[in-house]
This record gives sequence, structure tokens and C-alpha cells, in this order.
Amino acid sequence: MKSREQNYPSEPATHAAKIERLREALENFTPGESDFFDSHKEEDKAKVRNRALLLLDQRGRSREELRKRLAALEFDPITIDEVLDDLRDCGLLDDQAFATEWVRQRHARRGKSRKALSLELKEKGVGVAQRAEALKQISDDDEFEMARQLAEKKARSIKAVPANGAEYDKILRRVVGMLARRGFGSGLSIRVSKEAIDARLEAISA
Repeated sequence: MKSREQNYPSEPATHAAKIERLREALENFTPGESDFFDSHKEEDKAKVRNRALLLLDQRGRSREELRKRLAALEFDPITIDEVLDDLRDCGLLDDQAFATEWVRQRHARRGKSRKALSLELKEKGVGVAQRAEALKQISDDDEFEMARQLAEKKARSIKAVPANGAEYDKILRRVVGMLARRGFGSGLSIRVSKEAIDARLEAISA
């Protein structure tokens, strides 16, 4: 998978550090009485903000995913959007960064294809352009290599040479089905599955 490095010398060292610094600043902030300060509104925002930070502490989330979680807790929709805007402005909510990290981890750890990852990001409300940019991390070679490794791993469960063509086809369907569930195309799935199965059969019959 391709890696892309970015340098932000003025940014906090980690995402967790940014959350902690924001939380400390909010705890130490004591507003004075002013016609320009709506204390009730700020109290409402503080409740939403604290819950949002707890959710972001657990793992990265897209804006839409976080909005739905907060809405399910029956917070005011307008207040939710204001808090999400604040989090975006201070760098704690970034759909592009979220999508990039989601693709990197799910491809490497779960063996998901570009198609499957794009669908997952779409379900989380990530836009088309942001999905496309994040998926650039996975090349055609990466896609092929991941499918090949998964097929070989599945083929290692074969313990005996099939007695006939029907049994071979049954094994093939199992391996191809596993790849299909991860979003790999049928052509690629069939190709790497046959190669993996044939190599396994040759090994156990030697």
C-alpha cells in the first residue's frame, strides 16, 4: 500500500493530545456576564461537546457518523451541527483524514477490497471525492496481492484431494465466496482461488 507523509509542525503531536488540550481549555474557561454570551446555549453545547469527545476518544469517526450518534441521544440538531463545526475547525473532525485511516487499517487488517471499503465509507456519510482520494492508497497490485493471500490462507484448510470435479467445484465456491464477501470482483476471485487451490492440492498430494 502506498504511504503518504504530511508534516504539520504547528499541530499537537497526537489526536488524543488535541482532544485533551481542548477538554482542559473548556474546563478552565469561565465566561463573564455579557449580553453577547448566551450561558444556556453554551451549557447545551458543552453537554454535546463532552459526549462528542468521548465518542472520538473511542475511535475516529466521520462527521455524519458522529452526528447520528449524537442525534440518537436526543440532543438538539442545531446544537449538534454547531459543535461539529467547532470540532472541524479545531482539527478534531476531518472526514478526509478519517477516510484515509479507515482505508489503511481495514485493507491491511481485514483484507477488504476497494469496493467494500468505498461502500463502508459511503454508509458513514463520507463524500465521493473524499472516498476516491482515500482509496488511492490501494493500487491494482495491492488489490491482487491481498486477494491472493486470502485465497492461499483459505486453501490451507483443504486436507484431502477432491475425488471428482463436483468436489473441486465445491471447494472453489467456498474460496471464491470468501473473497466475494470482501468485495473482490468475480474474475480476480476465480483466478486467485484456482491458483491457490491447485497449489494446495499439489502440495498435499506430493
